[in-house]
Amino acid sequence: MIARAVQAHTAGELQLAERLSLGLLEIMPTQCDALRVLYEIRKSNGPPNAAETLLRRLIAVDPNDFKATCELALSLMNSGGLAEAELHARNAVRMAPENAQAHNLMGMILTEAHKPHFGEYHYRRALHLSGGRDPILMANLAWNLKNQGRMEQARQLYVDSTALAPNVWQTLLGWVRLEEADRQFDQAAAILDHAEKQFPDCAKLLLARAVLLRRTGNFEQALAALDQIARLSSDGALDADELLEKAALLDRLGRYDEAFSAIEDANHLARRALGHDYLAEPAQGLATRLKGFFTAERLRNLPRAGILAAPQPIFVLGFPRSGTTLVEQMLSAHPRISAGDELPFIEEITAVMPRMFSSPLAYPEALAELWMADFRDGLDDLRDHYLRRFRQLNLMERDTAWFTDKMPLNETHLGLIALMFPGAPLIHVLRHPLDVVLSVFGNNLTHGFFCAYRLETAARHYVLIMDLVEHYRREMALRYLPVRYEDIVDDPESSVRRMLDFIGEPFDERCLQFHENRRFARTASYAQVTEKLYARSRFRYRHYLTQLEPIVPILRPIIERLGYGPV
Repeated sequence: MIARAVQAHTAGELQLAERLSLGLLEIMPTQCDALRVLYEIRKSNGPPNAAETLLRRLIAVDPNDFKATCELALSLMNSGGLAEAELHARNAVRMAPENAQAHNLMGMILTEAHKPHFGEYHYRRALHLSGGRDPILMANLAWNLKNQGRMEQARQLYVDSTALAPNVWQTLLGWVRLEEADRQFDQAAAILDHAEKQFPDCAKLLLARAVLLRRTGNFEQALAALDQIARLSSDGALDADELLEKAALLDRLGRYDEAFSAIEDANHLARRALGHDYLAEPAQGLATRLKGFFTAERLRNLPRAGILAAPQPIFVLGFPRSGTTLVEQMLSAHPRISAGDELPFIEEITAVMPRMFSSPLAYPEALAELWMADFRDGLDDLRDHYLRRFRQLNLMERDTAWFTDKMPLNETHLGLIALMFPGAPLIHVLRHPLDVVLSVFGNNLTHGFFCAYRLETAARHYVLIMDLVEHYRREMALRYLPVRYEDIVDDPESSVRRMLDFIGEPFDERCLQFHENRRFARTASYAQVTEKLYARSRFRYRHYLTQLEPIVPILRPIIERLGYGPV
């Protein structure tokens, strides 16, 4: 039966191959060959969740199935499940430490998971194992280095890669995106011109053209490029990323109803394609457990980590799209402050803490081990783990005393941060809640338990996090400074002086020239922070009041608590 199923699949007789595989699996549910055939069919002609389920079944039967492990990791990465994808990619490297494919996959996932410095090692390992001249691996490494802000090194790799393989559109696309991010718009346009001659109907290149035209203020031409994509598509429609780009353009042109409609369509497509929706129960469950553990009574009996004579973190807190990238760009222009960008170490520590404390409990309950004599210094160990991981990145500039950590939603773990770094400045960037939720809904974000795919769930998760922050502030002493995005826009000098005074550093004029900061900000705001301060995003929600009306009751308590007044 399996031989016939394989033969039918090879011959393209998919219905017969499917019927034979399903029949065999009814008799032998763990028959690997039948699972593989059915997986190949579902991968090509089925929902992504079905293919992933079959891969999980294959790995459960044969944990050493290298191909299935790699394919599951790749599938999870493409659908935004980076944490689980990383687990399987690590297993692939364990199974085949001399395999270039395994290291390339690990490099891809670590780069996407905001760990590009560690991803670089695996890309270089893959290059070494493949002989050092693989143009695709060179292009992958170039993208990784671009995400680290090492633009010149990345640019040279793109030059070398295209010299070896001049007709790979993915490589040319990556190079265009590098030049666009580095504000070399003429160079980006020249590479695009070259690429489009070879691939005139490539949707990804046309999207890059639209982005470049938007960056240079040519909004109508950018819309025309998106219209061309729609004409070339099989169904005459745009995909989710293309729709979000169209929404950004329509917003700039003042066509707000059309912009919001494009955002809704984009999120509908993303939910359907990726199978993601807000994980409300896990989100609420975590918040409830954090509130239950971090109480004044419990905290009185917990130790605090000591403060080392070493560069210290500045935690720039805030919901995605609240202005944290702008604040980091301003602060990191100061000669005493280095930019750390989005550091994943706090979330990482919540996962490894039970093992470090030999605890049968999960975080946050595992912190109860700190009451035991042999783990009284446990917070020092967590602090040292965080600082050691940061040192591995080699991000500290010479003579700096501070580095920023602006990982989105770090405020979820504000209690843990304050235990590990009791002297660290906590700068919480606040913005009108309707502006925040609108902007989150209009960007392809997976932070926050996949809350961003629906307007209501984005609003509910925002409220969940803001209530959690209020709980921490009520129950424990924090070195906490709230800063409003609107105040930064209205009076940047006063805002910068206030933040630097809070940190304990003198004012520096360079912080006001943040748009001249050449570092690449690896967030959705990378383009905005290369411009001088502008007010067009301030109270932007007013253009969308009709569409936002359903979430106003959800957000009203926070709006009033923050003092923003009536909507």
